[in-house]
Amino acid sequence: MAQSSSPGAEATAAARFAHVIGWGKAVPEKVMTNDDIAAFVETNDDWIFTRTGIRQRYIAHEAESTATLAYNAARQALEVADILPTDLDLIIVATSTAENIFPSTASQVQDWLNASEAGAFDLSAACSGFVYGLQLAADSIRAGSINAALVIGAETMSRIIDWTDRSTCILFGDGAGAVILRASDAPGGVLSSVLRSDGAGADLLAIPSVGSIDAKDSPAGANGNQFYKISMAGGEVFKFATRVVSESIEQACRLAQVKVEDIDLVIPHQANRRILQAAARKLGIDITKFMSNVEHYGNTSAASIPIALCEAIEQRRINNRDHIALVGFGGGLAWASMIIRWGVPKPSEQHGSLIKRQQRHVQYRIARLRRLRRRVARRLQSSSF
Repeated sequence: MAQSSSPGAEATAAARFAHVIGWGKAVPEKVMTNDDIAAFVETNDDWIFTRTGIRQRYIAHEAESTATLAYNAARQALEVADILPTDLDLIIVATSTAENIFPSTASQVQDWLNASEAGAFDLSAACSGFVYGLQLAADSIRAGSINAALVIGAETMSRIIDWTDRSTCILFGDGAGAVILRASDAPGGVLSSVLRSDGAGADLLAIPSVGSIDAKDSPAGANGNQFYKISMAGGEVFKFATRVVSESIEQACRLAQVKVEDIDLVIPHQANRRILQAAARKLGIDITKFMSNVEHYGNTSAASIPIALCEAIEQRRINNRDHIALVGFGGGLAWASMIIRWGVPKPSEQHGSLIKRQQRHVQYRIARLRRLRRRVARRLQSSSF
């Protein structure tokens, strides 16, 4: 288990706290409804919605990618936080659909933002990845090794779906969400977390990829998985999810010294409306305390929690000093939960300064010009041989 320090650390004079100061989301332009899917798979809108709570999802077009969605979400988060890309010390992108094995999607985003002072890497923990990334960033801030981190969940799940498989193609969508954490001496922010994994469930939800000797002989291929295509044992994953959501939230609450009934909003991974309803019953809290937008986005894996967080802020469902629970679950099998006490800035304080905004745009242009200059230089160099 990995966990953060408890609120008891507030008594320490030199304590550092990791607060959420910026947020942003990005989704593709194209919307695919259940009726659109019914045109090429034997299903219908009522069948899908009754079983999943999904009405539509966003699908990336050819010019969109995990990196471009992550970049657009990051820019929004920087606007809300009103800091410069050069103020970032670390960039983490949680994703299962990176464009390359390497370079990382995070490195691409770092370059496009001109975040020249930041380290960058991708994190693979499937649908729990965003919470894993937040915890790594929060720990680094509390330890004093960094002051500001950009954590992004970004996916183009549409590119690893078998569109002939009705059991999975109806579930997933594309998108990205981003959060900026910054050090503060004000108590609050990330209070606790619980990170868990059960690799014995690797065959239940997997995407065999490069490195597998043979998909049919690998642990991930036990259910007949195809290379580079997602496969899921839906019933088993459902039972796993309904168990770990309530258990991990209760564990995180104990570490944060917060009662479950004192949680103001739960922002879960948006996989299936039935999972959220079952978790609410087990926790003994009203389903209205669960943020749900699965109807409009489907399952966007690592992007689902930050996208839902952004929508909760837009809908003014989060107020100063609220206790927020994040919980993710998915492939690995991995799951994670986190308790955040909302503090700075307040959701109403989202207006960056004009000077900082202009400076950010200048840095983005510098990054584009640098990339162009490098391409031209490489072409000239190659043509000279």
